Amino acid sequence: MNEPTQRISIRALTLWRIHGVINAAVVALAAIGIGLLTYFFEWSMWPFIIISIILALEIILYIFVIPTLRWKRWRYEVREQEIELQYGLFIIKRTLVPMVRVQHVDSEQGPLLRKYRLATISISTAATTHKVPALDEVEAEELRHSISSLARVAEEDV
Repeated sequence: MNEPTQRISIRALTLWRIHGVINAAVVALAAIGIGLLTYFFEWSMWPFIIISIILALEIILYIFVIPTLRWKRWRYEVREQEIELQYGLFIIKRTLVPMVRVQHVDSEQGPLLRKYRLATISISTAATTHKVPALDEVEAEELRHSISSLARVAEEDV
């Protein structure tokens, strides 16, 4: 079976990088705090060195590497009988959601998503909820309506 053809928005990279910067800022504050404590109380430099290395790795991974890999791997496709999702960083997961199992479809939009005109679609079944992140607002709304109408048709067939 071929992999899904639809991609999420390229603006997802910017959004995920902002999340990485926020996480790195928290670790940077901890590094500054430990650095000040080390200076004033003449502690060993090892805790400061370790947290600085962690900060450097976090900046490299969460701002540059992981968002790019995540965007390259995230794909989806809506078909008449099913929704196929593909995601993951190093282990690629492929999920098929049968249309007859779809109970409802929601769209979500927080402050950062709204700023970048993105939305996340949540597809709920009896067992779990599947999400398609960082879609363009218009595309998300069309996808939500499309899945909703296909799910109704699938239920009528049962």
